Amino acid sequence: MSDRRLEGSVRIVGSGLLGASIGLGLTARGVDVIVDDASPSNARLAIDYGAGRAPRDDDAPALIVVCVPPDVTAQVVGAELAAHPDALVTDVASVKLAPLRELESAGADLSRYLGTHPMAGREIGGPAAARADLFLGRPWVLAGHDAISYRRAAAIEDMILDLGAVPVEMTVAQHDASVALVSHAPQVVSSLLAARLTDGDNAALALAGQGVRDVTRVAGSDPGLWLQILSANAVPVAAILRALRDDLDVVVDALERIGDERPDGARRAIVDALAAGNAGVARLPGKHGKDARYASLVVLIDDRPGQLARLFAEIGDLGVNLEDLRLEHSPGAPIGIVEVSVLPEAVAALERDLIERGWRIAG
Repeated sequence: MSDRRLEGSVRIVGSGLLGASIGLGLTARGVDVIVDDASPSNARLAIDYGAGRAPRDDDAPALIVVCVPPDVTAQVVGAELAAHPDALVTDVASVKLAPLRELESAGADLSRYLGTHPMAGREIGGPAAARADLFLGRPWVLAGHDAISYRRAAAIEDMILDLGAVPVEMTVAQHDASVALVSHAPQVVSSLLAARLTDGDNAALALAGQGVRDVTRVAGSDPGLWLQILSANAVPVAAILRALRDDLDVVVDALERIGDERPDGARRAIVDALAAGNAGVARLPGKHGKDARYASLVVLIDDRPGQLARLFAEIGDLGVNLEDLRLEHSPGAPIGIVEVSVLPEAVAALERDLIERGWRIAG
């Protein structure tokens, strides 16, 4: 495509979810993408899906994107810097300080390296799970350091923009502290809470609604990969979990005092903890926090094929932009619940028009 920003060929090392998704997105924009992987079968599969082509002896990539597990990121980046002395090299590992320190210790040419991290992913991995639109609208951190300027790394930003992501500039230390808060600690909390479900009987689990599914969604992620991530960002993650443990101790103590009929101040402690959660979620930007720019409408849909697609199509036909949505369906129930978020000025007319078209609105 002629409107792309990125020039020259791009070499992707590692053809898992992120690598193959980058390849699919860039290939769709007409970029010459080279796919390489320590696993030949993974590389062939990614190529079969359209993520790029196999390497050739005369390749001279302008940009190299390393998409390998965190514990080998620095080693692979160093090898790519040495093998391609004219190329700019980046990586997409979810930790940035540890690889940078390892590369510094190895004497790598950091004037051609800038680490990045796309805040996008799925609970499943591998090239078969890749999507060309994985990064659309998602933040993508450029983790700056003193050995390279952002102008020198312009091709990396061009790639990010071509993939539809939003570049965010941070230092490596800011990045690691930030992802500890919004990604790494939540992963541990989700996994620990999901582990409690193993103690539940089938009757209890049958009651699970969207709330517990939302909280435990990322608990299905790969433990081996997360061990690497948490090990590389251990100190900031531990600090957040320690503070969370203190908060839990306050709530546990309050609940025990209520149970022992010693409730003085206990109810207030619980309400204060829940209210602090309200304040925290209100700070989430955009559509997924409690953003007052959007209003919600709950639509009941029959549990049969095509209903959800028909609802979305009719909302589009009515000229309303769907800002966000939440789906909920209990096993065995004949209906599903779709909570759609739209601009406040559109919600009244949308409700009226959907009712006229036969849709049932909750409440």
